Amino acid sequence: MAETVGFIGLGIMGQGMARNLLQAGFDVTVWNRTAAKMEPLVADGAKAAESPADVAARSDIIITCVSDTPDVEEVILGEDGVIYGAREGSLVVDMSTISPQATRDIAAQLAEKGLHMLDAPISGGSEGAANGTLSIMVGGDAAQVQRAMPVFEAMGKTITHVGPVGAGQTVKLVNQILVVINMLGVSEALLFAQAGGLDMRTTLDAVTQGAAGSWMLSNRGPQVAQRDWRPGFTIDLQQKDLRLVLEAADQMGIPALGTATVFNLYRTLQSQGLGEEGNHALVKALENLAGLKIGEVPGT
Repeated sequence: MAETVGFIGLGIMGQGMARNLLQAGFDVTVWNRTAAKMEPLVADGAKAAESPADVAARSDIIITCVSDTPDVEEVILGEDGVIYGAREGSLVVDMSTISPQATRDIAAQLAEKGLHMLDAPISGGSEGAANGTLSIMVGGDAAQVQRAMPVFEAMGKTITHVGPVGAGQTVKLVNQILVVINMLGVSEALLFAQAGGLDMRTTLDAVTQGAAGSWMLSNRGPQVAQRDWRPGFTIDLQQKDLRLVLEAADQMGIPALGTATVFNLYRTLQSQGLGEEGNHALVKALENLAGLKIGEVPGT
């Protein structure tokens, strides 16, 4: 018999992920701080819970997908948190992106109560969440990873067990370094194309499939060309991840020059109130420096 699943956090990613669990036939109980976000999933067959503890009491596997380290600590360890409702032997799977050290600390507190934990952060944007094609980087005990595999396979396409608890979060931060520096490259290149008077669509067609190709170029380049700033992942959330990268890099004593540059460029956009735009709006920081906009016809 399939294990019952709880899902806490129905934001830009969680909505699609929880829906894919329902479509895969899982018995799903949901909770979200803003209760209205539960309604579409309840209409699709999910059960609504009163609190994270209530979700845990009804579920064998409890998934959390919330914004930041304090949010994860609150829904798992706080008042009415998962730890107060979960049965011994239950599995908590945190799919947020948070501090690797905080992840290890939470896992230790759960273990004292006889609860298992995996950290399984995700990549692939809102598109991947909706389509069930996320990349999932999993840290934790191999037997628990195997236990959770049917759940992961309902939400993701590439599932990789990367090491012990906390390793999933560390690999996710590797992912975020690559994402933002890649987007900086896309931004600089498209600004160069604009200044050179090139047609943006033709230019993208010419370079996307070659050695310069990447997921960010293929998926976000056309959005930049169309000045479509709808978020697959917002600047504000990206900044939270980059803060985690810079904190961890500082702890490890390694340079993170590119990440620091992008972090500061995003900060200029946040100061203009653009934090809810997609992370590909990084290009606007370069446009502001250059005094031109991609998509403008030169001379107009």
